[in-house]
Amino acid sequence: MSDDAKAYRVGHSPDPDDAFMFHAMTTGAIDTGGRGYEHVLLDIETLNKHALDGEYEVSAVSIHSFPEISEKYHLMNCGASMGEGYGPMLITKKIMTVDEAKKSKIAIPGLGTSAYLALRLAWGDVEVEVVPFDEILPAVYNGEYDVGLIIHEGQLTWESEGVELLLDLGVWWNEKTGLPLPLGGNIVRKDLGMELCESLTKDVRNSIEHSLANPSAALEFAKQWGRGIDDDTNREFVGMYVNERTLDYGEDGRDAIRLFLKEGQRIGMVRETLDVDSIKFIGSGD
Repeated sequence: MSDDAKAYRVGHSPDPDDAFMFHAMTTGAIDTGGRGYEHVLLDIETLNKHALDGEYEVSAVSIHSFPEISEKYHLMNCGASMGEGYGPMLITKKIMTVDEAKKSKIAIPGLGTSAYLALRLAWGDVEVEVVPFDEILPAVYNGEYDVGLIIHEGQLTWESEGVELLLDLGVWWNEKTGLPLPLGGNIVRKDLGMELCESLTKDVRNSIEHSLANPSAALEFAKQWGRGIDDDTNREFVGMYVNERTLDYGEDGRDAIRLFLKEGQRIGMVRETLDVDSIKFIGSGD
C-alpha cells in the first residue's frame, strides 16, 4: 500500500462547524487522490492533549496550544475558527459587576483552549476550574458556578437559556486589536514530509470548499452534532466559524495568530522560546 493509499487519522470536535468542514472527506464526496481518512471525534481539550504526543496525522487544535506542539506539527492555512468580532463568552446567572466576576471561580472548557488565553488576556490572573464545555452553561444556570466561559453553540443560545452576558471576548479582542480572534486551527504532522503535508492540506481545503458550495447536505450532516439546536441556529453557528476565512486565514488572520501568541508570551502563557514570526502556514504560499 502506498503512503497515499493509507488511512490518515483526522482528529476534530463533535460540533456542527467541524462536521460541516469535514463532511465531504467523511462521505467521499471529493477526490482525495486515493488518500483515505479516519475521523476521530473528541472535545478540543482532549485533542490538544493528544497532539502533544503526535497522535493524529491531522487534527483540530486550539491556537493557544499550538506552541506546545509546534515541534511536531505545522499549522494548515485552512480550517480556521476565528471570531470576526465575536467569540467565547463569559456568562453569569445573577447580575454582577466585572470586578465581582473576576473574584469568582470561573468554569472554563480547558487550560489549553484559546478561550482561556483570551480570558487571561482580558481579565488577568483569575481562579478557574475546568468543566466539560457542554456542561458549563447549565452549571452556571444551576448555580454551581457564578461565572462560566462558553464556546460553541452556547454563544447563540445563551439568551434563551436564562443566563446573562458579562463579556464577549471576540468583541473585546477586536476592539483592542482590530483583528479577528484566533480560536481553532488545523495542524498536520511534520514527519509526513512537506509534499504529503501539502496534499493533506489540499484535501482539507477542498472539503471545506465543497461544503461551502453545497451547504444543504453538509448542514444536515452537521446538525447531528448540534446538541438539539434548530436548523436556523445550526446554519448561523456554522456560518460564524466556516466561511472564506476558513478557506484561507488571509494575511490579517495570520497576523492575528502571531499577535495572539505574542500577547500570550507577554503574560507568560506561551513559551518564550517560540519564534512566532517563523510559524509556517501550509498552503498559504508564503
